[in-house]
Amino acid sequence: MPDNKQRVIIYVDGFNFYFGLKNKKWRKYYWLDLVKFFSQFMRPHQELVEVNYFSAVPNNNKGKQDRQDLFYSANKMNPKFNLFLGKFMQKSVIHQTCGKPYITFEEKETDVNIATNMIRDVVLDRCDLSILISADSDLIPPIDFIKEYKPIHKIITFFPPNRFSYDLQKKSNSFIKLDNHELKFKNAILDDEITLPNGYVLKRPVHWK
Repeated sequence: MPDNKQRVIIYVDGFNFYFGLKNKKWRKYYWLDLVKFFSQFMRPHQELVEVNYFSAVPNNNKGKQDRQDLFYSANKMNPKFNLFLGKFMQKSVIHQTCGKPYITFEEKETDVNIATNMIRDVVLDRCDLSILISADSDLIPPIDFIKEYKPIHKIITFFPPNRFSYDLQKKSNSFIKLDNHELKFKNAILDDEITLPNGYVLKRPVHWK
């Protein structure tokens, strides 16, 4: 990359991003080319190094798992896309109304994976600007460390649709609300059919139209 370009790495909190779209009723944007989407935010003096997407595979729902696999496979076609998967763990929870226990699932390791990679990329001097896509205030500690370790490093937070954190806003050098950028979502929708190098054709899930 040219020396005069500001190197940018994106860190996407997958569940936060997904549920933001879901709450906004923007299901049609689930089928998104993430590298193309975030490239639209780059300025002339910036260069997008990579988009790192952090999530977990929902092992309790075959339909959701299959749709997620299609989404991952489509985005993996771009070498700038990296996928980091945590775990989907079963746990017992007490119902607040009736007091009876029930089984639910929650993702694990996402916050730790995001924090580790954000810190690692700064320590190894892989980027000049970090962009975090999340509204999870649990990600403040890595931001604090980065600011202490390298005060000149810039961190911007992109808040997913219908998501916001005042604490993250205060810690960031600046922020963007993705609610205000629907046109960029429209411009980055993947093709309805994508042919992989091995000839397999990925088809956009019917539920995502």
